Amino acid sequence: MKRLPCLLLLGVLSACSKKEPPPEPVRPVLFVDVQPISQESLGRFAGNIEARYESTLGFRISGRIARRFVDVGSEVDKDTLLATLDPTDQQNNLRASQGDLSRIEAQWINSQANARRQQELFDRGVGAQAQLDIALTDLKTTRSSLEQAQAAARQAQDQLGYSELRADHAAVVTHWQVEAGQVVSAGQEVVTLARPDIKEAVIDLPDSVVDQLPAGVEFKVASQLAPQINTLATLREIEPQADRTTRTRRARLTLSETPDAFRLGTAISVTISSAIATRIELPIGALQEVDGKAQVWIVDKQSQTVTPRPVSIASRTADSMVLSSGVQAGERVVSAGVNSLKPGQKVKVDEESPR
Repeated sequence: MKRLPCLLLLGVLSACSKKEPPPEPVRPVLFVDVQPISQESLGRFAGNIEARYESTLGFRISGRIARRFVDVGSEVDKDTLLATLDPTDQQNNLRASQGDLSRIEAQWINSQANARRQQELFDRGVGAQAQLDIALTDLKTTRSSLEQAQAAARQAQDQLGYSELRADHAAVVTHWQVEAGQVVSAGQEVVTLARPDIKEAVIDLPDSVVDQLPAGVEFKVASQLAPQINTLATLREIEPQADRTTRTRRARLTLSETPDAFRLGTAISVTISSAIATRIELPIGALQEVDGKAQVWIVDKQSQTVTPRPVSIASRTADSMVLSSGVQAGERVVSAGVNSLKPGQKVKVDEESPR
């Protein structure tokens, strides 16, 4: 009769030893949303916004720069005075040519009067034919001298006007090649003007990239300081030869739109991409290999559990892999810590930083 309490005690101890194991903890994981890729990036390059049309002006005569009237960055209208030469020589030449013209004009008046007088005498029969012929010849010679003097005076006036350098169109001054007091020759480059109404993107591309540009290449131009300000562009021209030092070739892009923030000299970033067959790319951390077979872990959005799924890999790099089959767009794939997961395990998903 005394053994009954002992048996009951043993039964209680046996029941306590059969407790259920605790549930597995919810594991936090990183994931990525599967998004098909239809554009392949060929690189990102820095550049600037420049004017499509630029002109470099110079004086048409030689002389010493007397004054510059505008600075770099100034906006000028057509016929705005940009710089002047010392006009002393041109003024002296003009005064000399005007003096010669006045002298020839006086001779022309005298020649006309003499020719009329000789003609009247000859008509009355008291003048000689020889005197009339001399008067008419002198009149023609003086006429030629008058025309020559008039042309010289106009040329001297033009030369004086050439001592002023004016803008031939509305533009922005981008560069001065000379300073006040400097002596320049005729035709020497003095100032560069850029038309601000038509702008384009200018970048330097490595020679290797240029050789691989596909036919349907796309250029996305964005401001470096404000990447949200961007537009598309098309290739207008590219230099046929690479720079000997940098081995790059300058490319000029025509902008489809020109945002107000794209001022002359704005630093830009140009992303080059091309259309490709749609593919799915995942980080290499999502890959798990079991018995030589590749698989990834799919996150069920409703139950917050994970399930392994075999996939086929088309290509891989040190950082990513391209899948040919196995996952669909919109699914969530665990991107890190896959080796410690179990089928059906509860997970807590945390957003991964953008790839």
